[in-house]
Order: sequence, then C-alpha cells, then structure tokens
Amino acid sequence: MTTNHSHPGSQHDLSAEGRHRLSRRYIPDKMRTVAQVLYGYSEDVGRGGLSFSDSDTLKKALADSIFVAYGARDAIPVKIAKRTLLPSGGRDKSRIYFSADTASSADASFINGTMTRYLDYNDTFLSIEDAHPSDNIPPLLGTADARGLRGKDLLKAMKVAYEIQCALCDAASLRDRGWDQVTYLAISSAAGAASLLGLDETRFVNAINLAVSNNISLRQTRVGELSMWKGCTAGDATRNGLFAALLAEGGLTGPSAVFEGEMGFFNQVTGKFSLDLGRNRVGRTMIKEYPVEYRVNSAVEAALALRKLTGMNNIKKVAVDTFSSALRILVKDPEKLRPKTKETADHSMPYIIAYSLLYGAPDLNAYGRRYLGDRRILDLMGKMSFSAQARYDRIYPDKVPVKITLYSEGKRFEEEVLVPKGHYRDPFSWEDLKRKGMSILNDEGAVDDIIDVVRNMDRMDASEILDVMADVDS
Repeated sequence: MTTNHSHPGSQHDLSAEGRHRLSRRYIPDKMRTVAQVLYGYSEDVGRGGLSFSDSDTLKKALADSIFVAYGARDAIPVKIAKRTLLPSGGRDKSRIYFSADTASSADASFINGTMTRYLDYNDTFLSIEDAHPSDNIPPLLGTADARGLRGKDLLKAMKVAYEIQCALCDAASLRDRGWDQVTYLAISSAAGAASLLGLDETRFVNAINLAVSNNISLRQTRVGELSMWKGCTAGDATRNGLFAALLAEGGLTGPSAVFEGEMGFFNQVTGKFSLDLGRNRVGRTMIKEYPVEYRVNSAVEAALALRKLTGMNNIKKVAVDTFSSALRILVKDPEKLRPKTKETADHSMPYIIAYSLLYGAPDLNAYGRRYLGDRRILDLMGKMSFSAQARYDRIYPDKVPVKITLYSEGKRFEEEVLVPKGHYRDPFSWEDLKRKGMSILNDEGAVDDIIDVVRNMDRMDASEILDVMADVDS
C-alpha cells in the first residue's frame, strides 16, 4: 500500500513569471549586500498584506508552537533555564509562557524558545538545510507583547523571519560543512525582530551584521549521543538574534559586509551562494503529527499500518528503505541503535520504528527510561536493516519517502509512505491541530481558547495571546 497525498499546482507556488520578477528584486548583486536585500524584503512585507494562505499557515504554526511549548513547560532544561535566568529585568519585559513571570526580552526568548523546541514537535522546513521556523516565534511574540504591538504586526514579522530562514536553507547547506542549522535561525530571528521594531535600513543592516558575526553554531550538537542542548540551541540562537536587533535599535554597529567580506560568512562558513527571496516558502512548511524528527513521521505511519496487519511477537527481520539524509542523520551513529537519552531517541529511526510497531503511535512518554531500556524494543532494533534508495533520493525533500518490509514466519508485509500527515501536500486543518492540542493539553476549553485567539490575532493586540496562555492551568 502506498500513501501519497500529492497536490500538483499547489496555490503555494508562484507562476514562473512571478518568480522571475521577484527573484530579480531580492537576489543580491554588486550594488547591494545580502543584509541590504533582507531589509528591502522586510520593508515590502511590511507595506503589503499577507495572503489568506500565508496568514492561515502562520497562525496554525503559532498555535502549534504554543501547544508543544506547553508540553515542555516542566522539562528539566526549562526548569534549569528558569533557575538560572530568573529573576530577570530590562527595559523590555516579556512574559514567560504559561506563567505570571517576566524577564528581559532576550532571556524570555531563551526560556520560551527552549519550551517550543525541546520536544522536537514544532514545525519543519526541509531543503538542503533543515529548519524549524516556528523557533522564530518566541522572540517575536515576546517583543510584540513588551512593546504593545498588534497581532497583524506579529504576523508580518513572522512572515519575514520564516521566508528568510527558509530561503537560507534553500541556498546553502550548513551541516555539510560542520555547522548547525540554528546558525540561520540567529539571522532570521534578528531580521524578524528588526522588522517588528521598525528599524531603518542602517539599523536593520547592523542587526543582521551583529547576529551573523557571533552566532555560528557547531553541528556537534546533533552528532553522537545527543544532550539537553539539542533542545536549547534554538532558544539560544533566537535570544542572540533578538539581542542583536535590540542593540542595533540603540545604535550599535556591527561588522560590515558580514556575508561578503574577506573574513565573512561566505568565505568562512558556507561558501558563496545566491539568496532568492522571491519564492513563497511559508507554504512549504510542515506540522508534525508525532514528536519525532520530521523525516521519521513517514516511518511512523508505515509502522502503524503494519502493526494492524501482523502480530508483533514473531518478527524475524525488518528491512527499511529510505533516503540518504535519513540514514546520515537518524541511523548512522552507533548511539542511534542504543539511545540513552530522550534527545537521541527522538532522532533514532530504528528506535522510533520499533516503538511504533510494538506500542503504537509515539507520544510524549515514548522516551522515558521504561522504553529506553525495553528489551523488546532493543531486540527488534537488532533485527533491522536500512538502505538508501536512489529513487527516494530523487524525490526528497519534495516528499519524505520510506518503505518498511516485515518478515514474519514465512510471510512478508510491506508498507510505503511518501508523504506523512502534516506535510504541505497533506496539511493540517484546524481540526487536526485541535486534535494535536488535545493530545498535549487534554483540556478542550484551553485548546479552543488558544485556537480562537490565534485565528483572530490580526484584529487584536499580540498581548492577548499571552493573556490566554497565562490562563492555562490557572
């Protein structure tokens, strides 16, 4: 059985003529630096209106980020961050999610950003580099709250941050050179914050220069046995991006030509690339159905379908066909075959497939000690083989293909999934999002309140979103 939800000619795609026109406008040339192009793009977004499709997608991402942040509100790294940073003061005070506490906007961005990212359950963008674009939301929501800005201003700043981060991911890989994806997040969050703060071109460019020069993150964060920092590094990047924008707002200057210079980003980090902001990338972002690394969502769906077809007690062998980057990121490291931490397990395709076959859909409890040491899971992982298929490499990342074949007492069972639920080819509806929110909050009234305030945010102050969040569990 093949699951392939495909919608050719999606409304998310610009016409060829439109792409060409916008590409000329937003690609750096000899007269404009990358930072200046980012400013021009943000100004155009600020002057214009968002399409219904973009607005609806961004609102869903915001509501989704609130739900997953709630699920991590008591996680150990969040508690550590609160103990370390609170009390915190500053000119701008932002609220800590789901509480009456406040902190400087930068400190709040780290705490709230860690809540948003820790479960590895918020949205995703896949390209030659990966991103979780809703990581941009905590600094923007916190700043909008502190400055008394409108929800429609927040949406436009989200659009700026989303498109810039995703355009960078389309332009050049970081992980292939040993750098981490949140390097781009520091840039996009600075750009979104600078747009939200209404910085002029000089200050905007300095915000980008400051954000780039001191926020190059090592890929070691996601290699081997993963630590708590994997779920915190995005919050750190957005704290630094926002801090750069606030310093630039005050008049601080940063290194010029930070991308193009002799010792700049191109020469030291990525190599030279062409940045095209003329495409709509908000429409290519995806919400997760399960709290796993995004590439494994297809494997979960395949495993759950197989679980219905055969008993799980007599499996002799499990063969998994996937694409090359899935093998490199989710299988290659020896630690992925015997994960000892939550952070490693949610990035282990063998572990997640075994859990799904034996116990059903993974939830927030799937990475506790009970399961990490579960003999049935470990034995089943030992029966697995993985291979990359050239035909799957050709269609990734437009699709996220996997095929799982089970061999059990002379019988063979096979399931292929090309696109998981939540992919932009099969996107979440608001009802799907409510279902996900209920699985985390288990409080229909609170879920409905969050969805209602987010869906109507363009007609109210951004602070009203934090008001609703503060009422959860109160």
